[in-house]
Amino acid sequence: MKLSLNRELSEIERIVAARRAYFAKHNLPGSLAYTVDLATEELFVNMIRHNNQAREKIILEFEAVDNGISVRLTDREITAFDPASAAPADIATPLEERAVGGLGLHLVRQLVGAVHCERRDDRTTLSFLARKEAAHV
Repeated sequence: MKLSLNRELSEIERIVAARRAYFAKHNLPGSLAYTVDLATEELFVNMIRHNNQAREKIILEFEAVDNGISVRLTDREITAFDPASAAPADIATPLEERAVGGLGLHLVRQLVGAVHCERRDDRTTLSFLARKEAAHV
């Protein structure tokens, strides 16, 4: 399933509705819904906020895989950013002393293990797998 998304936070409703329909159609376990929704929303919002000069739509793709789902988000005109290269979030320092940012990506990593990045021409695709044995927060 492929969905073309406007660069607006209101599109999160469409993302969740599309995920629900895809899960129902492919008989995917409801236990993965929270993981997929949260990880997808975090990556989508980061694409909007950190590539705020872009005008192209963001492409969301779901693909059923053994015991789960593969999720891909593709953005154009984005400054290359590979989540795997981002420093781990500092969760030991008291909240009021921490630098802003990084906690959303930290949570995504805890839920899905890894976010993969592929850069081609002017496109960046972030992807992750959510499987039945995914961690829960």
